[in-house]
Amino acid sequence: MNQLSLPVEVRPDEVMRKQSLGAAIELCAELGGFALDKTLQQELEVDKAQFSRWQSGTEGVQWAKFTKLMDKCGNDAPVLWMLHQRGYDLHSLRRRETDVERENRLLREEVLALRRVIGRPA
Repeated sequence: MNQLSLPVEVRPDEVMRKQSLGAAIELCAELGGFALDKTLQQELEVDKAQFSRWQSGTEGVQWAKFTKLMDKCGNDAPVLWMLHQRGYDLHSLRRRETDVERENRLLREEVLALRRVIGRPA
C-alpha cells in the first residue's frame, strides 16, 4: 500500500527532548500510530534488523526510505530532530504552501469576495 497518512502535529519540544535520531524515528512512528512492529516494517519494506540498525544509528537511512517513513507516519519528526541538532529554531520553522494549498486558499478568498459583492454573509 502506498498511501500517505494524514498529517500529525509534532510539537517542537517533543522533538528537542530526543537524544538520538533513533529516538526521533521512534517518535515519528509513535505519533503516526505505529508501534515499532512488523506492520510499519512491512509498509516500509524493511526487515526488523535493518529497522533496528536505523534506530541504533549503526546504519544510515536512504532518503527515499526516510521520506516513506515520514509519509507513512504523517509527520517529519526525524528531520525536525536533525534541524534542531544543527542549531535551527524549531519554533520559527514553517512549511511552504503547496500548489494545492495555494489553490484552495485562492479559491476561498475568491468565494468570500463574491459573497461580499452579492451581499451574502461569509
